[in-house]
Amino acid sequence: MNKLLIVGTVAFDAIETPFGKTDKILGGAATYIGLSASFFNLQSAIVSVVGDDFPQEHLDLLTSRNIDISGLEIVKGGKTFFWSGLYHNDLNSRDTLATELNVLADFQPKVPQNFKDADVVMLGNLHPLVQSSVLDQMESKPKLVVLDTMNFWMDCALPELLDVIRRVDVITINDEEARQLSGEYSLVKAAAKIHTLGPKYVVIKKGEHGALLFHDKEVFFAPALPLEDVFDPTGAGDTFAGGFAGFITQSENISYENMKNAVIYGSNLASFCVEKFGTERMVALDKNEVVARLKQFKSLTQFDIEL
Repeated sequence: MNKLLIVGTVAFDAIETPFGKTDKILGGAATYIGLSASFFNLQSAIVSVVGDDFPQEHLDLLTSRNIDISGLEIVKGGKTFFWSGLYHNDLNSRDTLATELNVLADFQPKVPQNFKDADVVMLGNLHPLVQSSVLDQMESKPKLVVLDTMNFWMDCALPELLDVIRRVDVITINDEEARQLSGEYSLVKAAAKIHTLGPKYVVIKKGEHGALLFHDKEVFFAPALPLEDVFDPTGAGDTFAGGFAGFITQSENISYENMKNAVIYGSNLASFCVEKFGTERMVALDKNEVVARLKQFKSLTQFDIEL
C-alpha cells in the first residue's frame, strides 16, 4: 500500500454554534485528516504532539483506523493544544475564544523512519517552520506535497510561509486566505498569483459553496452537497484535505484530471463532517454511506445539454 504522511495538530476543541455547544472534545487538523484518509486503501501516519492529559481512548481510535501514531509525541506533564470557538448564525464566520498552545509551543516534529519515504505528504495547518522541518526529514522526494495554511501565518510568519509554499505541489486555502495571500480580489487572479509562488495546483475552499481547483489556465469547480443538517463546520476543511490526499495516495495518479476526482472525494467526506459536532460523524461513518453520497454528488453535477 502507498504511504500518506500527515502533519498537524491533535487537539481538544470546545465549540459553540447556534445548534448547541460542547465541552472539550477531540479535534485538531491531523485528527480530521487522518480519519478522512482512513476511508482509502493506504498506510498513514500522524506526526504531532499531545500532553499526557490526552485520553487513551482517543489514541485507540486513531490506531483502530490503521493510523500509525509512532510519530505522535506524548509529553509527560504537558497539556494538549486547546482551541475554543464560537460560530455565528451563518456558520461561515467564527470568533476564537481561546487558543492554548501548551505542548505545541515547543513542538519539534519527528518523522517515523518507515514514513520518510512516504508517497504523499499532507502538511496540515501548523507553523510553517514545523511544516518545513518535516520536508527536511524526508529521505526521498514525495510524489506529491499538499499544504494547508491559514491567515494567522500570513499575518505573523509570512516569510517562513512563503519558503514552505515554494516547496509544495498543492496548496489548499479558503477564499478569504487566497485573497490575502495574493492581494487579488478575483479568485482567478488570486490563483494565478499563487501559482507563481510555487504550487502547480491551487485549491480554494468556499465552504458551503464548494471548492475550486486551479492548474495553469484550467479551472474545475466542485459544488458542496446541499444538506438538511449542518451543526458544526469545525474540521470540514481538514476533512476535505484528508479525502483529497487520501484519494491521490490510493490512486497513485497525480494528474490534473485525477485531482478533479480527489476534490469530489474530499468534498464528499467533508459533507459528513459538518453533520455532528467535532469528529463524532466521521467516527460513526461507514463506507456504504460514503459511496451512496458519492452517487448523490454525481447526480448533482452531471447533466446533458444541447449545444
